[in-house]
Amino acid sequence: METEFLGLIHENQKIIYKICKLYRDNREDQEDLFQEIVYQLWKSYPGFKRESKISSWIYRIALNTAIATYRKSKIFIDYYEEFPEHIHPSSERTISENEERLFWALRKLNDSEKAVISLYLEDFNYKEIAEITGLSDTNVGVRLNRIKNKLKQILK
Repeated sequence: METEFLGLIHENQKIIYKICKLYRDNREDQEDLFQEIVYQLWKSYPGFKRESKISSWIYRIALNTAIATYRKSKIFIDYYEEFPEHIHPSSERTISENEERLFWALRKLNDSEKAVISLYLEDFNYKEIAEITGLSDTNVGVRLNRIKNKLKQILK
């Protein structure tokens, strides 16, 4: 089970990295969040029934973890093992100035807006976004239009 889980994390680490980059400003906090998300995924993995795509499940847990830990002041978790180097966010490529500017603008959004737009940017359709966030398909469309307009204002 551990090997299978680590394979899934390796294949989907970009999803986790993007959530970390979106919800945390500095590298140290992003790495802490990355570890917390992987820990939460590991705890939840035995209960994953494969009724949805693995990426949808990862997004749901990553978003919930990012939002929940953001509201808590400090979380102490005693990690006894380090994760393999190949699933650590520090191995990610450097991002361009435009990508950094986009992340800066995205961090200006509130938590629910970040969740919706990050899923949209990953090419999830309205139905999948609705399933992950608990919104209706129509509400997803309305929110996306508002978020896009808000981002245009921020980036001006």
